[in-house]
Formats: sequence, structure tokens, C-alpha cells
Amino acid sequence: MADKRNCWEIKHCGREVGGAKVEELGVCPAAADWSSNGLNHGINAGRICWAMAGTLCDGKIQGTFVSKQASCVVCDVFLRVQVEEGRDFAILKPNQMSAILRVA
Repeated sequence: MADKRNCWEIKHCGREVGGAKVEELGVCPAAADWSSNGLNHGINAGRICWAMAGTLCDGKIQGTFVSKQASCVVCDVFLRVQVEEGRDFAILKPNQMSAILRVA
């Protein structure tokens, strides 16, 4: 798909670099996390925001993926990225996957 948008483009939260709410709420960790650049074809963590702590959801700054996962898996951003990426969909960042595998 040609129109693979990042979470801040879909949600219009204003927390992307230069966004309208940066002064009030700060830059979102998803917009600033360059280590996730390219995951699910996003800019920084813009298409894996559910795996980031501190994102803005429903007007509130959220915690870790574990604490917010119930709302993330029904979020329009998560569902859209999952469909757009198909079999290549990354649900977690690589370092999160290795941490899960070490525990198991």
C-alpha cells in the first residue's frame, strides 16, 4: 500500500516533532524513537506505537505495552497497520521479542 501513515498522521495527536501539542505534552516517544525506524514501514516508531511506553491514547499519556495492550489491540492504528503489513506485521520491537523469549 502506498499510503502507509504513521500513528500521529492517523490520530492527529500533535505530539510529532513540530506538532501542535509538543509544548504542552512533549514529543511522543513513538515519534522520537529512531531505533524503531522502518518497523512496519514507519518513521521511527510511528507504525509500532503500541510497543512504546508514553504514547498518547484517548487523550491520556499511557504506560507500557503490558499495561495498555487491551486498548492497543483494538485501536484503529494497530488494526490498520496489521492489515497493511499482512504476514510481515511486527507486533513488538526486536528487543522486546528477545526479552520474551529469554523469559520463556
